[in-house]
Amino acid sequence: MNLPKLFEMQRVLDQRIMDKHPELKGQDNLEWKVLALQVELGECANEHRGFKKWSNDQEPRDVIRCGKCNGKGEYYEQYGWTPSRKPPKTKCGICNGKGYTKRPLLEEYVDCLHFILSIGIELGFTDIEIWSIQEEGNTSQFLKCFEAINSLYLVYRVDGQVTKEIYENLFGTFVELGEILGFTWEQIEQAYFEKNKINHTRQEQGY
Repeated sequence: MNLPKLFEMQRVLDQRIMDKHPELKGQDNLEWKVLALQVELGECANEHRGFKKWSNDQEPRDVIRCGKCNGKGEYYEQYGWTPSRKPPKTKCGICNGKGYTKRPLLEEYVDCLHFILSIGIELGFTDIEIWSIQEEGNTSQFLKCFEAINSLYLVYRVDGQVTKEIYENLFGTFVELGEILGFTWEQIEQAYFEKNKINHTRQEQGY
Protein backbone atom coordinates (compact mmCIF):
# COMPACT_ATOMS: atom_id res chain seq x y z
CA MET A 1 0.00 0.00 0.00
CA ASN A 2 1.38 3.36 -1.04
CA LEU A 3 0.61 5.35 2.10
CA PRO A 4 2.57 8.49 1.09
CA LYS A 5 0.51 8.76 -2.10
CA LEU A 6 -2.77 8.27 -0.22
CA PHE A 7 -1.86 10.86 2.39
CA GLU A 8 -0.88 13.35 -0.31
CA MET A 9 -4.09 12.83 -2.25
CA GLN A 10 -6.08 13.29 0.94
CA ARG A 11 -4.11 16.42 1.82
CA VAL A 12 -4.99 17.96 -1.54
CA LEU A 13 -8.67 17.12 -1.05
CA ASP A 14 -8.67 18.47 2.51
CA GLN A 15 -7.10 21.72 1.34
CA ARG A 16 -9.71 22.07 -1.36
CA ILE A 17 -12.48 21.56 1.17
CA MET A 18 -10.96 24.21 3.46
CA ASP A 19 -10.65 26.62 0.55
CA LYS A 20 -14.37 26.09 -0.07
CA HIS A 21 -15.12 26.45 3.63
CA PRO A 22 -12.61 29.00 4.98
CA GLU A 23 -14.17 28.88 8.44
CA LEU A 24 -12.34 25.55 8.88
CA LYS A 25 -8.93 27.15 8.52
CA GLY A 26 -7.02 27.78 11.71
CA GLN A 27 -9.40 25.77 13.88
CA ASP A 28 -9.35 22.31 15.44
CA ASN A 29 -11.12 19.98 13.01
CA LEU A 30 -10.44 16.70 14.80
CA GLU A 31 -13.80 16.45 16.57
CA TRP A 32 -16.04 16.49 13.51
CA LYS A 33 -13.66 14.22 11.59
CA VAL A 34 -13.84 11.64 14.37
CA LEU A 35 -17.64 11.78 14.35
CA ALA A 36 -17.70 11.50 10.54
CA LEU A 37 -15.46 8.42 10.75
CA GLN A 38 -17.78 6.80 13.29
CA VAL A 39 -20.79 7.46 11.05
CA GLU A 40 -19.04 6.04 7.98
CA LEU A 41 -17.90 2.97 9.92
CA GLY A 42 -21.49 2.38 10.98
CA GLU A 43 -22.58 2.61 7.35
CA CYS A 44 -19.87 0.12 6.43
CA ALA A 45 -21.16 -2.30 9.08
CA ASN A 46 -24.67 -1.79 7.75
CA GLU A 47 -23.57 -2.84 4.24
CA HIS A 48 -21.82 -5.87 5.71
CA ARG A 49 -25.00 -6.95 7.56
CA GLY A 50 -23.21 -9.61 9.62
CA PHE A 51 -24.54 -8.21 12.90
CA LYS A 52 -28.18 -8.39 11.76
CA LYS A 53 -28.89 -11.70 13.51
CA TRP A 54 -32.62 -10.98 13.46
CA SER A 55 -32.64 -11.06 9.64
CA ASN A 56 -32.58 -13.93 7.17
CA ASP A 57 -30.56 -11.70 4.85
CA GLN A 58 -27.09 -11.34 6.35
CA GLU A 59 -25.19 -11.41 3.06
CA PRO A 60 -22.76 -8.50 2.61
CA ARG A 61 -23.68 -5.96 -0.04
CA ASP A 62 -20.40 -6.63 -1.79
CA VAL A 63 -21.37 -6.36 -5.45
CA ILE A 64 -24.44 -5.07 -7.26
CA ARG A 65 -24.45 -7.00 -10.52
CA CYS A 66 -25.05 -5.10 -13.75
CA GLY A 67 -28.52 -5.77 -15.12
CA LYS A 68 -27.60 -4.91 -18.69
CA CYS A 69 -24.95 -7.61 -19.15
CA ASN A 70 -26.09 -9.86 -16.28
CA GLY A 71 -22.73 -9.51 -14.59
CA LYS A 72 -20.66 -10.66 -17.56
CA GLY A 73 -19.24 -7.29 -18.64
CA GLU A 74 -20.27 -7.86 -22.24
CA TYR A 75 -23.29 -8.97 -24.23
CA TYR A 76 -24.49 -9.91 -27.71
CA GLU A 77 -26.45 -7.35 -29.63
CA GLN A 78 -30.08 -8.30 -30.07
CA TYR A 79 -29.92 -7.81 -33.82
CA GLY A 80 -27.68 -9.33 -36.46
CA TRP A 81 -28.14 -12.99 -35.61
CA THR A 82 -28.14 -15.56 -38.41
CA PRO A 83 -28.20 -19.36 -38.21
CA SER A 84 -24.50 -19.47 -39.09
CA ARG A 85 -23.18 -16.38 -37.32
CA LYS A 86 -23.44 -14.75 -33.96
CA PRO A 87 -22.89 -11.01 -33.77
CA PRO A 88 -19.72 -9.91 -31.99
CA LYS A 89 -19.93 -9.31 -28.27
CA THR A 90 -20.20 -5.71 -27.16
CA LYS A 91 -18.51 -4.34 -24.06
CA CYS A 92 -21.16 -3.21 -21.62
CA GLY A 93 -21.28 0.56 -21.39
CA ILE A 94 -23.33 0.56 -18.19
CA CYS A 95 -20.70 -1.16 -16.05
CA ASN A 96 -17.74 -0.40 -18.34
CA GLY A 97 -17.07 -4.11 -18.74
CA LYS A 98 -16.72 -4.78 -14.99
CA GLY A 99 -19.92 -6.78 -14.60
CA TYR A 100 -21.12 -4.73 -11.64
CA THR A 101 -22.39 -1.20 -11.14
CA LYS A 102 -21.52 -0.70 -7.47
CA ARG A 103 -19.56 -2.25 -4.63
CA PRO A 104 -21.36 -0.77 -1.61
CA LEU A 105 -19.30 -2.45 1.12
CA LEU A 106 -15.97 -1.46 -0.43
CA GLU A 107 -17.23 2.07 -1.12
CA GLU A 108 -18.20 2.55 2.52
CA TYR A 109 -14.84 1.14 3.60
CA VAL A 110 -12.90 3.67 1.54
CA ASP A 111 -15.15 6.46 2.84
CA CYS A 112 -13.79 5.50 6.26
CA LEU A 113 -10.27 5.50 4.84
CA HIS A 114 -10.70 9.10 3.68
CA PHE A 115 -11.40 10.22 7.24
CA ILE A 116 -8.67 8.06 8.82
CA LEU A 117 -6.14 9.66 6.48
CA SER A 118 -7.59 13.10 7.19
CA ILE A 119 -7.33 12.52 10.94
CA GLY A 120 -3.68 11.55 10.51
CA ILE A 121 -3.04 14.77 8.62
CA GLU A 122 -4.85 16.75 11.32
CA LEU A 123 -2.63 15.16 13.98
CA GLY A 124 0.57 15.49 11.94
CA PHE A 125 1.08 11.73 11.60
CA THR A 126 1.70 10.76 7.98
CA ASP A 127 4.96 8.82 8.33
CA ILE A 128 3.58 5.77 10.07
CA GLU A 129 3.98 2.03 10.39
CA ILE A 130 0.91 -0.19 10.35
CA TRP A 131 0.46 -3.86 11.07
CA SER A 132 -2.39 -6.32 11.19
CA ILE A 133 -3.14 -9.53 13.05
CA GLN A 134 -6.35 -11.24 11.99
CA GLU A 135 -7.76 -12.72 15.17
CA GLU A 136 -11.34 -11.45 15.36
CA GLY A 137 -14.60 -12.15 13.57
CA ASN A 138 -16.35 -9.54 11.49
CA THR A 139 -18.56 -8.08 14.21
CA SER A 140 -15.77 -8.09 16.78
CA GLN A 141 -13.45 -6.30 14.36
CA PHE A 142 -15.99 -3.56 13.72
CA LEU A 143 -16.24 -3.08 17.50
CA LYS A 144 -12.44 -2.99 17.78
CA CYS A 145 -12.40 -0.18 15.22
CA PHE A 146 -15.01 1.78 17.17
CA GLU A 147 -12.99 1.18 20.34
CA ALA A 148 -9.81 2.46 18.66
CA ILE A 149 -11.61 5.59 17.46
CA ASN A 150 -13.08 6.25 20.90
CA SER A 151 -9.73 5.66 22.59
CA LEU A 152 -8.04 8.19 20.31
CA TYR A 153 -10.69 10.81 20.98
CA LEU A 154 -10.74 10.17 24.75
CA VAL A 155 -6.97 10.64 24.99
CA TYR A 156 -7.28 13.81 22.93
CA ARG A 157 -9.99 15.20 25.22
CA VAL A 158 -8.07 14.37 28.40
CA ASP A 159 -4.47 15.13 27.37
CA GLY A 160 -5.00 17.57 24.51
CA GLN A 161 -2.81 15.49 22.23
CA VAL A 162 -2.60 12.02 20.70
CA THR A 163 0.49 9.88 20.39
CA LYS A 164 1.60 8.41 17.10
CA GLU A 165 1.20 4.91 18.53
CA ILE A 166 -2.49 5.50 19.26
CA TYR A 167 -3.09 6.65 15.68
CA GLU A 168 -1.11 3.71 14.30
CA ASN A 169 -3.27 1.38 16.38
CA LEU A 170 -6.40 2.88 14.82
CA PHE A 171 -5.01 2.54 11.31
CA GLY A 172 -3.78 -1.00 11.94
CA THR A 173 -7.13 -2.07 13.37
CA PHE A 174 -8.84 -0.64 10.29
CA VAL A 175 -6.43 -2.51 8.00
CA GLU A 176 -7.32 -5.72 9.83
CA LEU A 177 -10.99 -5.02 9.15
CA GLY A 178 -10.34 -4.64 5.43
CA GLU A 179 -8.49 -7.94 5.32
CA ILE A 180 -11.24 -9.73 7.25
CA LEU A 181 -13.82 -8.31 4.83
CA GLY A 182 -11.82 -9.87 2.00
CA PHE A 183 -10.43 -6.77 0.30
CA THR A 184 -6.96 -6.62 -1.20
CA TRP A 185 -5.00 -3.39 -0.86
CA GLU A 186 -4.97 -3.10 -4.63
CA GLN A 187 -8.78 -3.06 -4.56
CA ILE A 188 -8.83 -0.59 -1.67
CA GLU A 189 -6.37 1.78 -3.33
CA GLN A 190 -8.24 1.72 -6.64
CA ALA A 191 -11.56 2.34 -4.89
CA TYR A 192 -9.97 5.19 -2.95
CA PHE A 193 -8.64 6.77 -6.15
CA GLU A 194 -12.09 6.57 -7.74
CA LYS A 195 -13.91 8.01 -4.71
CA ASN A 196 -11.29 10.74 -4.26
CA LYS A 197 -11.99 11.84 -7.83
CA ILE A 198 -15.73 11.86 -7.11
CA ASN A 199 -15.15 13.97 -4.00
CA HIS A 200 -13.21 16.55 -6.04
CA THR A 201 -16.07 16.65 -8.55
CA ARG A 202 -18.53 17.20 -5.72
CA GLN A 203 -16.52 20.18 -4.52
CA GLU A 204 -16.63 21.63 -8.03
CA GLN A 205 -20.39 21.19 -8.08
CA GLY A 206 -21.02 22.71 -4.66
CA TYR A 207 -21.89 19.44 -2.93
